[in-house]
Amino acid sequence: MDKPRKKPPALLQVSPVPLYTQIKEILRDRILDGTYQAHQQMPSESELISTFGVSRITVRQALGDLQKEGLIFKIHGKGTYVSKPKAFQNVAELQGFGEAMSSMGYETFSRVVSLKGLAAGAAVGAKLGVGPNEEVVELRRVRYLNRAPISFDVTYVSKAIGERLAKEDLAHRDVFLILENDYGYALGGAELQIESMLADEYLARQLQVEEGAPVLRIERLTMTAEGRPIDFEYLYYRGDAFQYRMRIERSHV
Repeated sequence: MDKPRKKPPALLQVSPVPLYTQIKEILRDRILDGTYQAHQQMPSESELISTFGVSRITVRQALGDLQKEGLIFKIHGKGTYVSKPKAFQNVAELQGFGEAMSSMGYETFSRVVSLKGLAAGAAVGAKLGVGPNEEVVELRRVRYLNRAPISFDVTYVSKAIGERLAKEDLAHRDVFLILENDYGYALGGAELQIESMLADEYLARQLQVEEGAPVLRIERLTMTAEGRPIDFEYLYYRGDAFQYRMRIERSHV
């Protein structure tokens, strides 16, 4: 059952913020708080004109901006609908999930599944430059975009860093920003390995997809500016809700 539509706040007629921007922000809030859900039809242009008491041009400017942000899509002859949340990150820029998505106006948060110390093992130890029996901290989180699960992240850091992270608000803050802003580490670059796989029972439950659904698996090793490994992750993204973006240039010899 659809949620009842909230009465929108009155527009400020005397304001440096244009009317179409005010309407856009009101509609965006309704999308992010679930009043308008994924694939639900938005109010028609005529309904919005009546609701806000503005011109058709103003309404179209507001809807056009929401469409550019990827929050809505139009079907010719049928109307405007709410887009299913889809995360994306720029390969050319090292960013945390929340950092990348919140800059686009999306609501993000994480559910911490577990945080515990364990032996690094051969694979993680080799990435972080420690022995297989050395203790590291493993952090497991489900990441949400507009309140829908998008990725399941498994992060490994040193014991010293992990013990500090245990005291942080990991539901609302990116590890990258904590490392840089709170702990004083300058992050440099990252090595990525991307492959596709099918969700097993555990991943399917965390991501709320069917077992066997396509998943994008990313290994990411992040280094400090001095080139020392500091953060190693396995990131599992829903195949229907994530994309990487990049720009490449042709080399002219």
